[in-house]
Amino acid sequence: MNVALLARPAEEVAPELLGAVLTHQTPEGTVSIAITETEAYSGTADPASHAYRGRTPRNAVMFGPAGHLYVYRSHGLHWCANIVTGTDGIASAVLIRAGRVIEGEDLARKRRGAKVEPPRLARGPGNFCQALGITAQHNGTDLLTGASLALSEGGPVPAALIRVGPRVGVSRAHDWQHRFYLAGDPTVSAYRLSPRAKPPRGA
Repeated sequence: MNVALLARPAEEVAPELLGAVLTHQTPEGTVSIAITETEAYSGTADPASHAYRGRTPRNAVMFGPAGHLYVYRSHGLHWCANIVTGTDGIASAVLIRAGRVIEGEDLARKRRGAKVEPPRLARGPGNFCQALGITAQHNGTDLLTGASLALSEGGPVPAALIRVGPRVGVSRAHDWQHRFYLAGDPTVSAYRLSPRAKPPRGA
């Protein structure tokens, strides 16, 4: 994938990542997942972004360059993967919420559980990372160098299949239409409004 495609605002890149493929080669084997759901986070301009209050050691990867992986722990339980976008020095990233395993299903199931059905193997950001074998050690990985963890373009996704909606589970700016997903795809996660969601300012 060309870095120029990623060096734009997250909300522009997020729908174009649908259908793109993340591949992870490990000693256990290779797993490839086609992305079916994303969410855009616009850095210091976005109240729901980890970078909203500025740069910290935790979120430094979000400030660029584009094409790197920002990995964080969610609720102390799950790893979540974001593809850094935008201009170097300005925080911007796309959260990968779900995908469809297209290679290495047996290994993905070994990581997720023997009884997990195929559509659920990488449904949800934590499950996506678990199926792909992504952890904290992959934070900052350059996805465009062709190394063991890489992002590549998949087949074209018809615009008619792309849906837009509010982000899932965030308490701030939850009504922003920054979630993008493939209509009718069984791997897409269900929408859930955070119980801590705050009403829009002025409401």
